[in-house]
Amino acid sequence: MDIETVMQELESLGKERTKKTYIRNGAQEPVFGVATGAMKPLAKKIGKNQPLAEQLYATGNYDAMYFAGIIAEPAKMTEEDFERWIDSAYFYMISDYVVAVTLAETDIAQAVSDKWIASGEELKMSAGWSCYCWLLGNRPDSEFNEDKLAKMLDQVEKTICDSPDRTKSAMNSFIYTVGISYLPLHQKAVETAKAIGQVEIGRDKKNSSILRASETIQKEIDRGKIGFKRKYVRC
Repeated sequence: MDIETVMQELESLGKERTKKTYIRNGAQEPVFGVATGAMKPLAKKIGKNQPLAEQLYATGNYDAMYFAGIIAEPAKMTEEDFERWIDSAYFYMISDYVVAVTLAETDIAQAVSDKWIASGEELKMSAGWSCYCWLLGNRPDSEFNEDKLAKMLDQVEKTICDSPDRTKSAMNSFIYTVGISYLPLHQKAVETAKAIGQVEIGRDKKNSSILRASETIQKEIDRGKIGFKRKYVRC
């Protein structure tokens, strides 16, 4: 299936209500408004296809960029490829739910995420912290360095209040993901979450969101979900 056919298929799946929702959350034209679930039959028909994923991502169409992440072959992507993808990620639903998710299926995920976290750029930092969330929620605890993650929790505690909003949100997710999915630092994550308290995230034309990592961790404790790991990163 070529890119023109895929774009026509995606456009036919678009819904005006979904499009408006995406735009309210930061998507920019061009966007069709395709629900992620509606993409699954098309993805199944195509399978994994990195050349096509690259073409779709380069269109700048939000739905095409998201679909590119679904059919991408992360093992075939280099650090330069991910740098190109993150540079084109203009809002968090691409940086955190396309680029970071795809990166999380590679062997270079931690190294690239570390660079993005240190970049000082809002969406790169957000993608870096988010990638660690995807990793921690899927990979065995043995794949991570406990001292490194402990220092990252300390970094979050010291810098979250002064970080950009999207980075704040991803940092908050990192705290509770460590607390839920990485058993060696469960207690430290709980203590970090309590020390930080609530995190306020500004939203354009809307009331601010209040995030509390400690509440999220407690909910999962109550559900008996501590130590939870996903079978897959991408659906």
